[in-house]
Amino acid sequence: MNNKGVLVVVSAPSGCGKDTIIAEVLKKTDDAFVSVSMTTRAMRPGEKEGVNYYFVTQTEFEEKIDQGEMLEYARYGSNYYGTPAGPVRKLLNEGKTVILIIEVQGAGNVKHLFPDACTIFIIPPSFEILEKRLRGRGTDDNNSIIKRLEIAKDELARAVEFDYIVENDVLEEAVEDVITIIKAEKLKTNKMKNKLSEVINNA
Repeated sequence: MNNKGVLVVVSAPSGCGKDTIIAEVLKKTDDAFVSVSMTTRAMRPGEKEGVNYYFVTQTEFEEKIDQGEMLEYARYGSNYYGTPAGPVRKLLNEGKTVILIIEVQGAGNVKHLFPDACTIFIIPPSFEILEKRLRGRGTDDNNSIIKRLEIAKDELARAVEFDYIVENDVLEEAVEDVITIIKAEKLKTNKMKNKLSEVINNA
């Protein structure tokens, strides 16, 4: 058995397909779980507690912050969003692969708390294709797209801070790249010490 699970942090500019990639990774990986975020916003129709989010009050969220129980968090408008540490630690202790899909700043915070975390940055084949994908969604007006592209430039500049960079040109290839990275992380020496000891002791 491995000493513990693998924490995988995935970030990317809006429009790079990180959610789609990870959804496909989960279909092909037995022991991987996406961490459920916590929020203070109201539950929307069709959402489920512990599936879409952990829904808490502002007071409860701020208590978690004060107690150091949030891996990362941010405030958008009047609501908090973040990653609670407890469920992540529980899954890691069970030897599971835990995937966090978070923004770049949050990724840095998690890496600080979990130096062994594997960080992956998803990039588009080109900036032109990224713009085409954003416009192709048909969900944002021109001003919103321009803002997203400006943010994307800043985020792409920080890709060098990550352990791995995966290009999402062909979806199937990007999915396989992420799966390969996770497999490699599981085979690192610090993850295989228990198995190595078992082999030596039985020699």
